[in-house]
Amino acid sequence: MLKAYKFRLYPTTEQKTMIAKHIGSCRFVFNWALELKIKSYQEEGKSFSRYDINKMIPELKKEHEWLKESNSQSLQAMTKNVENAFTKFFREKAGFPNFKSKKNQVQSFEIPQHYIVDFDKNIIKLPKIGEIKAVLHRNFEGKLKTATVSRTSTGKYFISILVDDEKDLPEKQTFTGNNTVGVDVGIKDFAVLSNGEKIDNPKYLKNSLQRLKVVQKQLSKKVKGSNNRKKAIKRLAKIHEKVTNQRTDFQHKVSSRLISENQAIAFETLKVENMVKNHCLAQAISDASWSSFITKMEYKAEWYGKTILRIGQFEPSTKLCNVCGYHNKDITLKIREWVCPECKTEHDRDINAAINIKKFALQDQNLIVI
Repeated sequence: MLKAYKFRLYPTTEQKTMIAKHIGSCRFVFNWALELKIKSYQEEGKSFSRYDINKMIPELKKEHEWLKESNSQSLQAMTKNVENAFTKFFREKAGFPNFKSKKNQVQSFEIPQHYIVDFDKNIIKLPKIGEIKAVLHRNFEGKLKTATVSRTSTGKYFISILVDDEKDLPEKQTFTGNNTVGVDVGIKDFAVLSNGEKIDNPKYLKNSLQRLKVVQKQLSKKVKGSNNRKKAIKRLAKIHEKVTNQRTDFQHKVSSRLISENQAIAFETLKVENMVKNHCLAQAISDASWSSFITKMEYKAEWYGKTILRIGQFEPSTKLCNVCGYHNKDITLKIREWVCPECKTEHDRDINAAINIKKFALQDQNLIVI
C-alpha cells in the first residue's frame, strides 16, 4: 500500500540555492522534452519515448553546462512526467500537457532514489544538496519510493515522500442500509447527512475576502520589479496559503470522521467544471472545494476497507419525496423546505436529498462502487 508523508524542510542559504537550481533545471528539461515530442510528432508523425529522450540528455548537458549541477535522476524523472502527461491526455482525454512556468505558485522537483531519512537526527539527505534539517513529526516504515521537494510562493520548503509499506489493501467491509450514510454536499451547509446531521460550511475564502481586497489593492499600487512589490506579493500569497491550509485541515477532519463512523458513504456525481460556469455561484463552489473532499474520502476508504458509492448526476434526489416517491417538479434553488402534496411529509430540502442519495446508491441498478 502506497502512502505519502509530507514534512517541512529548513534548508540553509546554500541549500536553498541548490534547490532553486534543481527546480530550474528540471523545469528546463521538462519544457525541452515536451517541445521535442510536439515537434517530432508534427514534423515526422512519430513520438519519442522517454528512453529515447533520456539518451539525448548528455548532449543537452554539454550545451548547457549548468545542468550538470543537478541530480541526473531528477532530470530523467521529468521525461517520465512528460510521457505520463501525454498518456493521460490520449487515454483519459485530459488536458493537453502545458509547459512549466517559473510563476507557478508551487515549484518542485522529484528525487526517484538515493535519499536518506534519519529520524534520530531529524535530517533528510538529498543527492547533491546534502543533509537538510527537517521536522519529522511522524515515523513510517517501508520501502522509500519517489520524493518530491517543493517550494511554496511564501518561501516555505517541503518534502513529500512516497512509501510502500508492502502491505495489501484491506478487503472491503460488508455494508447495509444501517451502516451506510448518504451525503449531499452544498454551499449553505458543506455537507448534509442522511441521518439529519448538517456540517456547517466554514467559507474560509469568503471570510478572508475583505483582507484579500486590501492587500490586492496595495499590490496594484507597487512599481513592477520593485522590492516593495515582491513583499506585497508575499503578503498576498500568505493569505491564500492560510485559506488553503484551513480548508485542507477541515476536509481532512470531516472525511476521517465519516470514514471511521460508516462502512459505506454515498455521494451524488457532480460535474463541478460545469457548475462553476454559473458566475453567481462559481466563487462559493470553488471555496467549498467538493472535488478535493471526495478525493480524500476515496483514498481513505481504500486505506480502511470502506466503500464509496456514487449515483448518477441526473438522479432527482432533491425533487423526489423520500417517503412516497412523489416527484415535485416545481422546486428551485430558493426553496429550502417543502411539503409533499401526496403524503403531507414536511421535507428539509438537503436532508431529503441526502436520504434519496443513500436510497438510490443502495439500489442494484444505480450502484457504482469505488
